[in-house]
Amino acid sequence: MGTSQRFVQILEFETDRIDEMRALAEEGDQRITGRADGPTRRLVLKDRDQPNRYLVVIEFDSHEEAMRNSDDPETGKFAERMAALCTRPPSFTDCDVQDTTEFR
Repeated sequence: MGTSQRFVQILEFETDRIDEMRALAEEGDQRITGRADGPTRRLVLKDRDQPNRYLVVIEFDSHEEAMRNSDDPETGKFAERMAALCTRPPSFTDCDVQDTTEFR
């Protein structure tokens, strides 16, 4: 695996404006696609039991790359715009990837 370890940030948020949130995400995608320190993968999950609750799993090649991305002023502006669409403040969980298994 080398010296750097893959890193995942889990973003949890609630919104009743998911279409606006998706449009904002698409706009952000254009900014980060292909960036060396940008995320490598994103998984968006919708809670079946709480209809306005979402989880987003964002994977980076390393914690350092994630921190460079977080320090980008454009990322801060995006986070502010995203938070404005939420019904409560979003929360973040930082995780080091320990193992992944592909079943298909």
